[in-house]
Amino acid sequence: MRCYLCHKGALKGFIMAKRNTQSSKGPSQRQLRVGELIRRAISEVLLRGDIHDPELAHVSVTVGEVQATPDLRMAHVYVLPLGGQNADAVIEALNRNKSEIRRSVNKSLSLKYSPELRFVYDKTFDQMDETRRLLAQASVQQDITSDDETD
Repeated sequence: MRCYLCHKGALKGFIMAKRNTQSSKGPSQRQLRVGELIRRAISEVLLRGDIHDPELAHVSVTVGEVQATPDLRMAHVYVLPLGGQNADAVIEALNRNKSEIRRSVNKSLSLKYSPELRFVYDKTFDQMDETRRLLAQASVQQDITSDDETD
């Protein structure tokens, strides 16, 4: 792609940089910022108890992360009930009340589009526990100590 000045001869030989829109680069700064704003807003809604559902009445829910799509029209909300008990029922209740939660989030944020919310079980804590368990094995400890001694 050549710029206008290149055609007039002022910048002969210079080529303008193309905008890379590859999805492999990870989320944009705007996606991360909007995701964090949505996470905080959902946490406040759940903390205040604005959702009138018997399954959510006496449950404390941790909102771990919100991942927004590049167009900011959909957001995946990773949640985990405190203690991890009745996770399926809690996520089902959150998905059942997602329009009410979306309305409450939209009131507290000023976004062009209110993203559609999809609640998903947060496996991060389970993965951390599994990593700790693997690192505590005797064979792994032996490898770690032998690597430390060689350095």
